[in-house]
Amino acid sequence: MQVKDVMTKDPVCCTPDAVLPDVARLMVTHDVGAIPVIESLDQRKPIGMITDRDICCRTVALNKNPLEMSVADCTTDECVVVEENASIEDCGKQMREGQLRRLVVVDEHGMCCGMVAQADLAGADPQQAAEVVSDVSRPSASASAVSG
Repeated sequence: MQVKDVMTKDPVCCTPDAVLPDVARLMVTHDVGAIPVIESLDQRKPIGMITDRDICCRTVALNKNPLEMSVADCTTDECVVVEENASIEDCGKQMREGQLRRLVVVDEHGMCCGMVAQADLAGADPQQAAEVVSDVSRPSASASAVSG
């Protein structure tokens, strides 16, 4: 089975210049906690990811006003992608190794065409999903170094 068989197709996306209130409304409207950040609406090349956690931790927690900020101000710059034709096993491995709960899916041109999350793997391969959840949920080496 391939990623394209389990992914959410055509996810809502935003650009770096989008304002946070608009992105938060998109999250509510589409019932998602993460939105791919793309170069432009014409070029759906993924350049980052913004999550509800990013908005909270990089604005409110730092006493910044999210009403005055754009996606570029608090987005996750690294955007890990998986190709739509990749196997779900390879996708799960990538999620485990990067401790990622979701990945942006790209087509053969490198353009955003979907999102795949832990839950998407569960319906296709429960064992794979269990391994991803276990590995993603463990403390990272950097978190252990900080707390230890």
